[in-house]
Amino acid sequence: MITPAPLRGSRILGFGHHQPSRVLTNDELSTMVDTNDEWIVTRTGIRTRHIAGPDDTVTSMATEAGRAALADAGVEPTDVDLVVVASTTHRDRAPYTAGRVAAALGMSNGPAPIDINTACSGFEYAMALADQAIRTGSADTVLVIGSELLSGIVDWTDRSTCVLVGDGAGAAVVGVSDTPSIGPVSWGSVPHLEQAVLVSGTPERFSQEGRSIYRWAITEAEGHARRVVEQAGLTMDDIQVFAFHQANLRIIEPLVAALGGESKFVVRDVVESGNTSAASVPLGLSKAWARGDLPEGVPALLFGFGGGFAHAGQVVMTPVRAR
Repeated sequence: MITPAPLRGSRILGFGHHQPSRVLTNDELSTMVDTNDEWIVTRTGIRTRHIAGPDDTVTSMATEAGRAALADAGVEPTDVDLVVVASTTHRDRAPYTAGRVAAALGMSNGPAPIDINTACSGFEYAMALADQAIRTGSADTVLVIGSELLSGIVDWTDRSTCVLVGDGAGAAVVGVSDTPSIGPVSWGSVPHLEQAVLVSGTPERFSQEGRSIYRWAITEAEGHARRVVEQAGLTMDDIQVFAFHQANLRIIEPLVAALGGESKFVVRDVVESGNTSAASVPLGLSKAWARGDLPEGVPALLFGFGGGFAHAGQVVMTPVRAR
């Protein structure tokens, strides 16, 4: 008979992020495609986005975000047992990005590497894998990263998509905790929306059915978000931070209002970073953490949704800085 290790808890130890240096404004976009700042802001809330340069890759951005997260957590690279990278813009099937990140960060101990692709909900899926690995004793320390280079798969003549996307990476270090500080994941898919978000063709291009996604987000996402909180044994009043996939401010704000979170801290990084798919939630959290804006030691609701059509979420306790 197999005797499993006793279950234990996990918690977020630190955050990190990285964005390319080039910032593309709405006014600059208006010189490339038939659009303008007012049109973009009114429909999406986005004002700027970071765009990768020739030396920026999914791996390089993931590596820098991971390096920053390890430094923030005070964790040595060789203490990491598992690296999980979520991305829908991996350019190579092998070597996998997680392995490349581990090598670039000098993880000579040989951590387990996992790449996953559930598009915009990827970070929440990756966080669930990290939590479950720690709970069951398969790992003690996990580096979780979302990294995307969406500018490379967008049609820059299509104003319905090119105004939305940005590039970047966000990361979190997850470790063992005596008190469980990452709640159960609530995840699933919407089969009839499987074609609503696509990365397809030669060359690969991103496309989406914006109205179908918006309709789902404003009618169905609220119920899924409430289920996440219920599974954590909390009420919506307990939630102090709302960190949803940064797809569109016109989706985020109605969803927060439906959940009664207007007075709480809401991640709105989409305004300056655009839609960065799997990177959007950790990128927004890490930037708020680095600014000192993210409340410490409080319940945060993470919820991602998008391509596939997959969704996932969990409640996590935000880190507490060493005093």
